[in-house]
Amino acid sequence: MSIETETYNYKVVRQFAIMTVVWGIVGMSVGVLIAAQLAWPVLNFDTPWLTFGRLRPLHTNAVIFAFGGSALFATSYYVVQRTCHVRLISDKLAAFTFWGWQVVILSAAITLPLGFTSSKEYAELEWPIDILITLVWVSYAIVFFGTIFNRRIKHIYVANWFFGSFILTVAMLHLVNSAVVPVTLFKSYSAYAGVQDAMIQWWYGHNAVGFFLTAGFLGIMYYFMPKQAERPVYSYRLSVVHFWALAFTYIWAGPHHLHYTALPDWTQSLGMVFSLILLAPSWGGMINGIMTLSGAWEKLRSDPILKFLIVSVSFYGMSTFEGPMMAIKTVNALSHYTDWTIGHVHSGALGWVALVSIGAMYHLIPRLFGVEMFSKRLIETHFWVATIGIVLYITSMWISGIMQGLMWRAVNTDGTLTYSFVESVQAMHPFYIVRFMGGAIFLSGMLIMAYNVYKTVSSGKAIQAPIPEPAAAH
Repeated sequence: MSIETETYNYKVVRQFAIMTVVWGIVGMSVGVLIAAQLAWPVLNFDTPWLTFGRLRPLHTNAVIFAFGGSALFATSYYVVQRTCHVRLISDKLAAFTFWGWQVVILSAAITLPLGFTSSKEYAELEWPIDILITLVWVSYAIVFFGTIFNRRIKHIYVANWFFGSFILTVAMLHLVNSAVVPVTLFKSYSAYAGVQDAMIQWWYGHNAVGFFLTAGFLGIMYYFMPKQAERPVYSYRLSVVHFWALAFTYIWAGPHHLHYTALPDWTQSLGMVFSLILLAPSWGGMINGIMTLSGAWEKLRSDPILKFLIVSVSFYGMSTFEGPMMAIKTVNALSHYTDWTIGHVHSGALGWVALVSIGAMYHLIPRLFGVEMFSKRLIETHFWVATIGIVLYITSMWISGIMQGLMWRAVNTDGTLTYSFVESVQAMHPFYIVRFMGGAIFLSGMLIMAYNVYKTVSSGKAIQAPIPEPAAAH
């Protein structure tokens, strides 16, 4: 009888799902503010904790770890239970991962504007917060892998392989890159020095993109795309090849961030070659996601959630074509340090990560509260608002970035520079205004989502979903 009444742990999934929306608005609001500061510097208000240099790491941490992280916790906890037909191994540890993660985020929101930083990109948080991150992450791994160990279904679905690789790799990256010598409570020095420090930072930095922002969200794609389309994944064999090829290749691509630096040339070249190889598994995954809609394309007319998911996979394909191209040394000579890189990052962050997360939340939230979404039309509106915002953002940054690169390298016949740096900054001003508008439009879409989710949750109630009996688990 106990098996019949046993239910999934939806409480922690609900908590993370709601906070995904909340942190999305917070992180993107900071992003819109700093985009405005680049167009109109007076918006710094001559206040140290409102300057671009302090708010920019707050923005990146909030959108990657608060918004993206909450989406990954919510979906991985949901998917691992549903595909293993078993409750999370420990409710208390799962609750600790939720509250611990919120404390990490709030700590970042306090310390970064105050100027406490390790100065390592995407790893700016100081050592006491890093320790808390480690404790939360180890607990997360115990809950996730413990649940898989307890599974009632022999097969481990491919989404769980992606979630598992993301959890393990991020743990390794965090531990190695965050190794420091503490000096005070809020100040530490890296355990590495010089070019080795740079190499380890970008091994971490690019693989934070590769495993946190790619492998984890591919786990979301491989579960929620077939579910929403009500079709089996296009090719299960391709999904397994996609997983192993991505896991083996991504980890080598970091040096492409350090072209034309003091890093040994062979290391730069190795990073470039692996970045180019990475195109194959990335596009294999994109094709697998898009082709899952084979025979169900007409659903795109009437299902706005499916629009979010399919367009996100299209952006994944575009970003993972652009990335390897920008890793080629001759292309990188033009693109490096320019806004082209910002455009590339945001085509991945907004187009891939945000859209697939939003689509997953729209799928999840009604099921967690036992009620239909309040307004399907608002989901449709959100989709178009978000898409227009992304297109404005990334196209303005592509144009601005290529223009920057060309202006910086332009020389007169006597070998002197044609343009001063200030002239290139001046030329970028209109594109910064368009970028700000694109970001503001995308943020308005998140506000539409928040209203829709609020109305949905307030009309529903927290549901308890029964776990199928073992006999039905085949």
